[in-house]
Amino acid sequence: MRAKGIGFLLAVGILLGSLAAQAQQTRNVSRIGFLGNSTAALEASLVGAFREGLRDLGYVEGQNVQIEYRWAEGKYDRFPALIGELLAQKVAVLVTAGTPATLAVKKATTSVPLVMIAVGDPVGTGIVPSLNYPGGNITGLTSISTEMDAKRLELLREVVPTVSYIAVLWNAASPLQVLAEKQVQAAAQELRMKVLSLGVKTEEEIKDALAVMAREQPDALLVLADRLLLHHRALIMDFAMRHRLPGVYAYRELVEAGGLMSYGPSYADMHKRAAYFVDRILKGVKPGDLPVEQPPTFELVINLKVAKALGLTIPPSVLLRGTEVIQ
Repeated sequence: MRAKGIGFLLAVGILLGSLAAQAQQTRNVSRIGFLGNSTAALEASLVGAFREGLRDLGYVEGQNVQIEYRWAEGKYDRFPALIGELLAQKVAVLVTAGTPATLAVKKATTSVPLVMIAVGDPVGTGIVPSLNYPGGNITGLTSISTEMDAKRLELLREVVPTVSYIAVLWNAASPLQVLAEKQVQAAAQELRMKVLSLGVKTEEEIKDALAVMAREQPDALLVLADRLLLHHRALIMDFAMRHRLPGVYAYRELVEAGGLMSYGPSYADMHKRAAYFVDRILKGVKPGDLPVEQPPTFELVINLKVAKALGLTIPPSVLLRGTEVIQ
């Protein structure tokens, strides 16, 4: 009986020790909220890069970190509700990509740390007062995208010297896109290009804008950097291919979907780098003390198969600057 009693006590001790260890492990798990603009499938490469960055810093999902994902599916009016869900989960830090999602978080909380990714002009849109000294609860990475569109138009003119009438597709619901569209208008005027400006907010409005393009027949297409347009890239690129419309884009994903070329920062690299900011915040650094970073390099992706289908020859000067050429 005595031996049975000792065995029982040992079993209880082991069980209590195991429960205590599990409780300790649970207490040590950091919870991250990731607010996606579209869907898990469409942002798989970006989420993968972010998770890779976390792994490189010693974070293992299910052991010392848990990521709570919420997806807007291209509907920006869902942001407030999704953010509310993440805040209810008591996340230690939020991660967003793009200006609309970041502005939605800024409106929802001033206490939970936020790491923003690929925000075009965080100072101009009022997200932070300064890149070097962001202050408050927000830091992360900027894509300086409003400055890129003039360069994209210049690239397009190099590849299609005869272009004089360009359609510009942009998200009218984004404050950043409003600024970007104005810069595009100014850059197009310098290049003596007429602009067909098409601001959209929903999938139906994108379809309406494509119908306007079909009637107006512009020479080329510029799609500005916005996750709504990235989400609907298959719809937009299918139209461009059917109408033999050369274009230049902010995201490589549009080139992979049948576009001619893209120019901009590596969004995957920025998502991977975002893990550094998350790590610093989880270790106690205030987000406002972490300077907002700008992309160190930019990539030019060219789709030669599409160029051939459009009857275009990419000049050697452009090909030499290409960081990736899709055959």
